[in-house]
Amino acid sequence: MNAITTSHWPYPRWIAHRGAGKLAPENTLAAFRLGAQHGYRMFECDAKLSADGVPFLLHDATLERTTNGRGTGGDLPLGALAQLDAGSWHSRAYAGEAVPTLEALARFCIANGYFLNIEIKPTPGQEETTGRVVGETAARLWQGQAVPPLFSSFKPDALAGAQATAAHIPRALLLDTLWDGCLDTARRLGCVAIVCNHALWDAALVAQVKGMGMRTLSYTVNDDWAAQRLIALGTDGIITDRVDLFSPATP
Repeated sequence: MNAITTSHWPYPRWIAHRGAGKLAPENTLAAFRLGAQHGYRMFECDAKLSADGVPFLLHDATLERTTNGRGTGGDLPLGALAQLDAGSWHSRAYAGEAVPTLEALARFCIANGYFLNIEIKPTPGQEETTGRVVGETAARLWQGQAVPPLFSSFKPDALAGAQATAAHIPRALLLDTLWDGCLDTARRLGCVAIVCNHALWDAALVAQVKGMGMRTLSYTVNDDWAAQRLIALGTDGIITDRVDLFSPATP
């Protein structure tokens, strides 16, 4: 793998949130396929650990919102997670859609030449362990590939875990607020990017982050005015639900 740096940045500007935003059940293979049908070449997903230590895709700590399961997703072994329906909550067309493993999504992306942003989304209390296992898993799956995935997390301990087991895979710190020392924390963790709530970016913050040698990405951008503001500010990446609104070919 080539080192990902500010000067060498292979990722496209437009990133499909959880596969295809809200057009398909999030974090399912159906969603990533739909995002690809809209022309997207980079996707964002959420990864956490099953009870038997396998990275799988789920945003919430609990299962109720996006599956027919109950309780904490990380409390179930992979075999039980695989039995869940992760599509019916969205629409009948997706009934029976499975909860994917990170490996299943990785193989889809690698086979098709797609890029991936893996948000490490630990079950509370499992931050470092989740980062370590996701790092190990991604290092194995992307071995020999020209472009690695991009890790991101709101949890510094999760990024530290990934750094310990896959230091060559680039990391980004997610921020929903600008807390004291956040940029210094990102630098300490060797992050190549900051991923902010899009409303946080202004010209001064963009200049500060770029001056520290990091790229500037935003979530979750669903309005044209917000996207145009971020493009005008010179930011580098936009994560969106609106794969039906924004053309990923837009520079």
